[in-house]
Amino acid sequence: MSDKEKLPKSAGAGAPAKRAEIDSFLDKLARAPARPRADGRGRLMFGMDATASRQPTWDRAARLQAEMFQVTRELGGLDVQLAFFRGFGEFKVSKWTADAGELTRLMTGVMCLAGETQIGKLLKHAVNETKKRRVNALVYVGDCFEEDVDALGRTAGELGLLGVPVFTFHEGGDAIARFGFQQIAKLSGGAYCSFDAASAETLKELLAAVAVYAAGGRRALEDHAKGKGGAVLRIAHQVRGN
Repeated sequence: MSDKEKLPKSAGAGAPAKRAEIDSFLDKLARAPARPRADGRGRLMFGMDATASRQPTWDRAARLQAEMFQVTRELGGLDVQLAFFRGFGEFKVSKWTADAGELTRLMTGVMCLAGETQIGKLLKHAVNETKKRRVNALVYVGDCFEEDVDALGRTAGELGLLGVPVFTFHEGGDAIARFGFQQIAKLSGGAYCSFDAASAETLKELLAAVAVYAAGGRRALEDHAKGKGGAVLRIAHQVRGN
């Protein structure tokens, strides 16, 4: 695939979190595979780019991640695993936990380091984890894409076959990252959405919606949408009857 083919004109930067983009994200979330949870608890992998460019917004991401737990407690809870990469080939994962404070302490103790993206490692880790025990969804938050889009596309497709949708949240307006993240989301059966500092509140709502989906499935997502309003309210009409 040539560079020209990899980056179509439609991949150009635009205003983050456009209304149509949010609606598309919610529609794809509503259509994501609904898998039974044998033990009543959902499992959500939270992947983060911890390279140097993310440092200014890392603490905000830690707070948002903690709030994801709050909206799922009444659904039987949610187990989350944090995975992040930074520096020279460093890739770390936490244990699975339902303790929001534990993951928040871990994230706030991380210092972002310069380095290239390692999204491929994250996707392969998600494949390996769900082969051991089902992962209901993978969230990825990042701003750059510096890897072979075809190679990552194959792994994203494998996640799709395993029923693990990837929900990519793109910070900033980098066109190459936008295209790469969109491909990962599409091939895995997930969804893509961009954001910036001005749309942090919308990002929080969308992350919470993914968490609710992972913990309780579509019915829980619909109930959450009814009480939440705002961007997530649009889910109610989309999930009904699915």
